[in-house]
Amino acid sequence: MKAEKRKTKKWVKELREWTVSLGIAVVAAMLFQTYAYAQSEVQNVSMQNTLVAGQRLIEDKLSYRFHEPRHGDIVIINGPESELRLVKRVVGVPGDMIDIHNGEVFLNGEKINEDYVKGQTFAGSVPVPFKVEEGQLFVMGDNREHSMDSRELGPIARSSIEGKAIFRIWPIPKFGALN
Repeated sequence: MKAEKRKTKKWVKELREWTVSLGIAVVAAMLFQTYAYAQSEVQNVSMQNTLVAGQRLIEDKLSYRFHEPRHGDIVIINGPESELRLVKRVVGVPGDMIDIHNGEVFLNGEKINEDYVKGQTFAGSVPVPFKVEEGQLFVMGDNREHSMDSRELGPIARSSIEGKAIFRIWPIPKFGALN
């Protein structure tokens, strides 16, 4: 009888240890995904040829706690500007003057070399030249003729930036860091 009780106690203790360990692992994984790195999926064609619908990305949620978004960063936007989570490229940061003419983008009076862009860039409903104010970003999709971005939505609040897309994990042939 005593041997059976010891076996039962040992089994209960083992089950409790596994449950606590598993619980800690799940909580740690959830915190990691919420505050550090997450997986995102590209939902539309606005970032072609750089990114296409269905590709999966690793999103860095930590780095923008230590520095501001920079020109050329590919960011994940999750805010009131759009009902959808958007993936766009940062073109203008606070203090920048954005201008668009003859299908080209000018940053502070200088034409930007954008070899990743698909199609021509046309001004939208936001009047250009446009000055990016403090707490805002001007973003555009790489597929300029088919992108809902700051040209239509207006500037994006810095607080709407969820993170920076840093790595493509799917599909496997395209696996690697993003530029």
